Amino acid sequence: MQTRKPLAALVPQVIQQLLVDPAQHPRGQAHLSAASGLVRRGRRVVVVADDELHLGLFEEAADSDTAAAPGTLMRLLEGELPAEKGQRKKAKPDLETLALLPPLPGCAAGALLALGSGSLPRRNTAVLVALDVQGAPNGRMARVDLTALYAPLRKQFADLNIEGALVVSGELLLLQRGNQGDPRSACIRYDWNRIAPWLAGTQAVPPAAKSVQTMPLGLVDGVPLGFTDGVALQGGAWMFCAVAERTNDSVQDGACVGSVIGIVEPDGTLGPIYPLQGAPKVEGIAAQADGDDWLVTLVTDADDPAVPSQVLRVRVAMGPAVRGA
Repeated sequence: MQTRKPLAALVPQVIQQLLVDPAQHPRGQAHLSAASGLVRRGRRVVVVADDELHLGLFEEAADSDTAAAPGTLMRLLEGELPAEKGQRKKAKPDLETLALLPPLPGCAAGALLALGSGSLPRRNTAVLVALDVQGAPNGRMARVDLTALYAPLRKQFADLNIEGALVVSGELLLLQRGNQGDPRSACIRYDWNRIAPWLAGTQAVPPAAKSVQTMPLGLVDGVPLGFTDGVALQGGAWMFCAVAERTNDSVQDGACVGSVIGIVEPDGTLGPIYPLQGAPKVEGIAAQADGDDWLVTLVTDADDPAVPSQVLRVRVAMGPAVRGA
């Protein structure tokens, strides 16, 4: 990274591959290959893949000597995507984000929200998945049209590409991913109490954003880092993952030349940013407190249908503000 003094690189540990029963996969694959959003609760890992119409539900292995069981797929949207990669890219709803939501109308135990990126008109769909009291999908879901929410954002970001969402301190944050064509990554904030009724379908018009904060994340080999996901921490802070991908727009893939995780302080200032050794293309993040560390889980997207997405793990020391010291 060229705009900050680099911190020591973190070395990700591979925990498992995202394997599934081929009989469940729409194209007969034995794995998910484009994990793009992550929610983790205990040993349960839920991911959304940007080239599928499903959630992936997985359980982590109980210990390092036990192989994780294959996950299951849960359909979010009807239809089938083309098998050929180029045609599938054109047709997919591009569900890039999976957020854990607190209770909202009709979802007393909270919900998962899978968001389309908005990078093309057909990518303006979200799916709200209600949870039961154990935090598992209860079978109820609703489709949400994001056109009205995204329209004002396109006036600021012609190449809109929402790749992260999280709820923290009474706000819903959407994370805009920059690229070489427009390097601006940004945090877009909404009042949770105003946007929750719209997501639940009890309010017709979405609220305006409270603020749009551009957040320069730095460069790797001249390529700007762009947000790929975020997760709330305690005390109003949040953590993100970001990658530097050689591409000039939000639709075309490119080589990943660097990846990081970083922390944003409760006041919105950018905190430490840690490079990830090996530059894995990380597109989903979750974090759990473990003593004075954050135990950070990540999922990868290798941009190759033949390559399984991986679950990675790193440890990050908590800062004094987060520990309350």
